Parts: sequence; structure tokens; C-alpha cells
Amino acid sequence: MHPPGVAAVSTIPSLDPAADPAAAERTAAELPAPPAPHRLSDVVPAPRQVQPDPTEAWVLAAEAVIVASADPAALAVAAQLAELLRPATGYPLPVTDATTPDPAGGIALVLDETADLGTEGYRLDITTNGVRVTAVTATGLFYGVQTLRQLLPPAIESPVPVTEHWALPGGTITDAPRFPYRGAMLDVARHFFAVEDVLRVIEHLARYKLNHLHLHLTDDQGWRIAVDSWPKLTGVGATTEVGGGPGGHYTKADYRRIVSYATARHITVVPEIDLPGHTNSALVAYPELAPDKIAPPPYTGTEVGFSYVDPADERTYEFVADVLGEVAALTPGPWLHIGGDEAFKVKGEVYTGFVERAQRIVAGLGKTVVGWHQLAPAGHEDGRVLQWWGTNGEDPTTADAVRRGARLILSPGNHAYLDMKYASDTPIGHDWAGLIDVRKAYDWDPGTHLTNVPGEAVLGVEAPLWTESVTSLADIELLLLPRLPAIAELGWSPRETHDWADFRDRLAAHGPRWATAGTTFHRAPEIPWPTTPAVPTIPEQRHPEQADTTTG
Repeated sequence: MHPPGVAAVSTIPSLDPAADPAAAERTAAELPAPPAPHRLSDVVPAPRQVQPDPTEAWVLAAEAVIVASADPAALAVAAQLAELLRPATGYPLPVTDATTPDPAGGIALVLDETADLGTEGYRLDITTNGVRVTAVTATGLFYGVQTLRQLLPPAIESPVPVTEHWALPGGTITDAPRFPYRGAMLDVARHFFAVEDVLRVIEHLARYKLNHLHLHLTDDQGWRIAVDSWPKLTGVGATTEVGGGPGGHYTKADYRRIVSYATARHITVVPEIDLPGHTNSALVAYPELAPDKIAPPPYTGTEVGFSYVDPADERTYEFVADVLGEVAALTPGPWLHIGGDEAFKVKGEVYTGFVERAQRIVAGLGKTVVGWHQLAPAGHEDGRVLQWWGTNGEDPTTADAVRRGARLILSPGNHAYLDMKYASDTPIGHDWAGLIDVRKAYDWDPGTHLTNVPGEAVLGVEAPLWTESVTSLADIELLLLPRLPAIAELGWSPRETHDWADFRDRLAAHGPRWATAGTTFHRAPEIPWPTTPAVPTIPEQRHPEQADTTTG
């Protein structure tokens, strides 16, 4: 995954341009101003097709109603839309259902199985008479709602009522994703993060139409998921983290809460149990899994590659089967991630033999195995997915695995690793894969990135965030934003829409949205952020979504 990290730094620089007027002036002087707000095309990720109609426009009125198809999933999306719009507008926005929804001046969410939109696509029609979102599935409706949300003024992110002209530009957006897998990864093993922090990350993913959250649940520094059949994994193995902090873990109820919250936002959780290396926390808890059967000391550093479970002991495979079985039972999604990288002391046929047994265990649980691309030399298991994190597009071993049937998720370390610093003075993060500013995160093509790998073998993209130097939610957000929307656009938007100058301008308009919602972000100098926010920042408050952590 990555070489050693750097010391943790928790201080975040001010995000207010007033705190650094010279930087704000430099940005304004060097970069063009963003386009006027409220163009129909001002959406991130870029939609597949936009047809503006300057003769039409719609204004959200206080008496507006949200009407949805008489289907529980459609009504759930309608309720989410109302919850998004009520705090800032102060409007009641009642939700109702109908066999044939008609906006009648409000908003209609329509399920239409005959629409040629695919399982995640949607069509958004905006006229003077109302707004209609059409989709084949509730997932498509949900993504249409995210687009509608972005087309409203930034003040819509306010947690308290504000006075605003809630207008949308007229026209039609027809949209669907390029890749089926669009995700981000959060490492909760190096530093542990509370359930509420994970839910906040889920909200960021949902806003930009990402549909997978990969949780790195185990590593040398801590074991973060309860396993009833091996209770010391959390009783002993969860009590440490990088730097010597208290660690922590998710109970099964905690994990179910995360999964439920993600599912309600059309996001699939991908749990990772890293094997056979990155297992020091498990060996501390259960020395019988160690090659020498001696418990190692707890580890709170950032080195990698020194630990591994004993591949020659049948007890190891009982452990693997028990752990993966319990995690699979908690996880409704199709994927189980088994790690597999940086097991430097398990070599050759011993390594591939271990991987092949682990893959068979996953298949026996009715799940599809995912692993880092170091799994490539092992025998192929039907449906196997490799997550590629290299920095050089020439990888014959991975290309060979693709020829044998493997599919790929692309996470190139020098483009998609969000724990890399933006610049040399970024207060947290690493630079082993290089510095990754927003343009570098954006300017690559997942479909052609790897030599001798056809585009149809690529399931999609994922942006990992490793947390050796990340200790707080503010740290997470600083590294996620504004690069996460760049990766999201690569996963969602057609390649022909790829345009750095256009993306930069569309992204700039999200600064005021994040500020209004109380979200930390990096004011990247290559983005022409508005020099004065469109709405005032509201300090020490959180968006209603951030507070709603009790329901899924």
C-alpha cells in the first residue's frame, strides 16, 4: 500500500481567504474568475448530456410539494430530498406519493422502468411548471437529487433558514455513469475514527455520486471490527494506534449502523481484512497465529512488511474462515477485500498458496474477492477483482492476471492516493508517490492507464485515504476536498467531457457550499475560488446531515 508515513500533525491552516489575503489576491490574479452560477452544466461530476433552455426556469416556492412514485424506495429518496432542503429554506416541503407523479409547480420523483437510463442513470427536467427527476431505480433518483441540490444556490447548505431566491435554470440533463465502481477508502486501522466520522465521509461520497466505501479495518496498529469467535482481536488488538493513542473498534451494531447509513445513500461498504501481512495486532491477541507462536509487542509505528500469519498452520485458515465468515454475514454487498500486499516475508508459492486458499474461502461465503494487485500471480478465482495502486502504468503481472479473467479497480498511488500531500507545505500527509495537486488527481484516464489492459476490464476507480498522519475529521476533510470530486468525475463522467479548465471552474463553485456546511477543505491555489463567499460561513455548526447519525 505505501512506505512508512510521517509524524502526525493535527493543526489545520485557516481556510478563510481573509486569513491569507496575499494568497487570495494571488489566486484571483493568476486564475480566471469562475463562470456565473446557476448554469445547467455547473455540476460535478460532469453530466453526460446537458440541454439548457433559457426560456425556462423554476423557483422553489414555500408551498411546494415533493411527490414521488408510490414505491417505498422512491419515497425514501423524496424524504431525503426534503430533509436536504428544509433547513436552509425553512419550507415545510411535504412528501406525498402518486401512481403518476406530476410536479404541479413542485418536484416529482418518477420511477419509469421503460426509461433508457440504466440502473444508475437519471433524467432531470426543469421547467417553469416544476422539476421532474426520472429514473429506472431509486438509485438513479438519488443521483438526480444530488444534481438538483448542486444547481440550487450555495446557501442551500445552510443548517439554518436564510433568505434566498431558490431558482434553478431551465432545461434537461440526461446522465449515467461511465464505470460501475466509484469509490473511496478510509483507513480506520492506523488511526481509529468514530462511527459519526465515518458517516460524515459517507455524506461526502454520496454528494459526488460515489457508490462504494472501502473500509481498511485491520492492520499492524489495530484491529477495528468485532469478531465473536476471536474476541481478543478487539479486546487486545484494538487498543493501539499510530502514535500510541487509545485505538478503538466497531461493535457489530456499530458496523451495521455504518452499512445501513451507506445503503440508504446507495453506497456499498467493502470491508477489508488485510492478509497474510499487516497482521501484528492479530498476532498480539493470538500468538498461535504467529510463525514462532510468540506474541510480538504491540506496534504503534508506521513501518510495513514485517508481520504475517503462519501460512503453514491449519489454525491460520480456521482463523481466516471464522473472521471472513462473520464479516461477510454483516455485509450485504458482494465484495470481501482480503488485502494481500506488502507480505514481504511470505514469498513465492507459499504466498500464492495462501492467497488461493483465502480466495476459495471468500467464494465459499458467496462473496467476490477483492485484493491489492499483489494478488495477481495467484490462481484466478471467478470474478476476482484486483485493486491496482502502482505508480507506473507498465505492469505485466497485473496485465497477465487480467488475461486470466481478473477485473481491476484503479487507485494509482501518484494520482488517487489522497494521503499524498497537495504541495510540500501541506501540514499532513506523505509524498512517497509524489505531490498530488487537484490537477494531477484529475488528469488521467482509468480506461487507458495500464498498458495492455483493455478498458472493459476496468470496473472503476477508488481514492484511498491512509491515516498514519491523519488524526481527526478535519484532517480527513482537508485531504479529501477538493480532490475527491476530481476522482468522482473520472469514475462517473464520459471521457469526452474531460476538460481541466472547465472542471476547475465548476469545482470552484463548491468552495462556498463547503464553507456554508462547515466542511474543512484545502483552498488549492490552482482553483479560482470566489474571493468572497456567496453566502457567509457559519462557524461551529454542522450540516443537518452531519448531525443525523441515528438513522440509516
